[in-house]
Amino acid sequence: MAVNTVRPQVNRPKANTMREVPKAEPVRAPRPPRQKGTSLFELLDRYTKVDWFFADGLPVKYLPKVLFVMGVVLFYIGNTHFAERTLRQIDKTKAETEDLRADYTTLKSDYMEASKQSEVARNVAPYGLVESSSPPVQVVIKKDEY
Repeated sequence: MAVNTVRPQVNRPKANTMREVPKAEPVRAPRPPRQKGTSLFELLDRYTKVDWFFADGLPVKYLPKVLFVMGVVLFYIGNTHFAERTLRQIDKTKAETEDLRADYTTLKSDYMEASKQSEVARNVAPYGLVESSSPPVQVVIKKDEY
């Protein structure tokens, strides 16, 4: 059963009786002190020596400058993310444009092939239509006829 769940009550007498005193946990032996220089922060503390800067507490006079630098850094990070997202969108749009251009070229060549006179004649032959063997005649209407 999990530690953080309610445990069922043991049948206890309803009278005023002395409670059992829980046994104290055995006292652990204290840990031996860690060796200096084993963690990253200890190494930074050893080589940077900025304890004098915080000797009198947090220097509030530098707070506006620190906040300004933090704002500039956040703006720089946001601008970088925005630029990368824009580049991904541009690449995606270029790929879609190339696909559409290929489709357009294919459809255009198919249309030009299908609109040739020989192709049109072949496609309408099952309907009983044939090409005219006589050249077209120009109809001339005089001005006073109409």
